[in-house]
Amino acid sequence: MPTDAHSTSDAGLNRIVMQKASRDWITGLGPERLDVAELSGKWGEGFPFRSYRSLQFRKFDPCLGPLLDEAGKVVRFDLILANQVWEHVDRPHAATRNIWRMLRPGGWFWLAVPFFMPYHAVPVDCSRWSARGLANLLVEAGFDPDRVQAHQWGNRHVAARNLELPWPPEYREGDDLTNDPDFPVVTWAMGQRY
Repeated sequence: MPTDAHSTSDAGLNRIVMQKASRDWITGLGPERLDVAELSGKWGEGFPFRSYRSLQFRKFDPCLGPLLDEAGKVVRFDLILANQVWEHVDRPHAATRNIWRMLRPGGWFWLAVPFFMPYHAVPVDCSRWSARGLANLLVEAGFDPDRVQAHQWGNRHVAARNLELPWPPEYREGDDLTNDPDFPVVTWAMGQRY
């Protein structure tokens, strides 16, 4: 069983390893110094950020442009989170570039996406990325190539569990969490703006 206290309480089988690794990344940034936005989720609520704002995708579509304040200026953050959102974005390159615009210099964008999971249209399901693909997406959007890290995790056991109903699968004692780099189930990346 995973030893991270958050692993089974807020993550199904597909997210356990990704969320533990990502928590370590974000904790290393010094969350108490960060002003943070999260797109369509609440995963970031568990961190002691200086400030935290949840942006609902139906009210803020990053494909259309960056978030603007009442004066029409871009709202900027130190970190933006997107947990299992980018596969639902119609124009991921434009959206990623707009997220880059919303970051302060030195700011970070963290995202996690499925790779081998069933189609799930909420309201649409558009894309899948490997770790290399996510890294390329971030670099093409303007993120510092030397400050992008991307990983993927999964194995055949977890992929087979993704075919079960109800979906997504919950962690069960004995589930194999060993990584098979040739069989990713989930991918995550983080990039820093110049």
